[in-house]
Amino acid sequence: MSTSDQDLVDETGPGDNWQKVQASPEFAELRKRLRTFVFPMTVLFLVWYLIYVLLADYAHGFMSTKLIGNFNVGLLIGLLQFVSTFLITGIYVRYANRRLDPIADRIRGEIEGDVR
Repeated sequence: MSTSDQDLVDETGPGDNWQKVQASPEFAELRKRLRTFVFPMTVLFLVWYLIYVLLADYAHGFMSTKLIGNFNVGLLIGLLQFVSTFLITGIYVRYANRRLDPIADRIRGEIEGDVR
């Protein structure tokens, strides 16, 4: 058992502190902030990906439009799928650092007895 696990075991039994944490307003706020970011961003990315797949399947002429040499619209949108993945990751990291981590650190500090 790790040190932090031992700290969570008290006379009321293991897991009681976790239930208290889950019931706390800070934890509810943390979950709300996470969901506020994750769900819309997931929907946005899936729609963006679905558009790419639908264009590839039903808009052959548009997707095969040459831009430079043999580089066409389909390749451009396909590469933008990768770019958007990295962009979303960067946006999430920034969001987590600013809006999620401070609350998570406070909760962790309270659990581990390092109240700030």
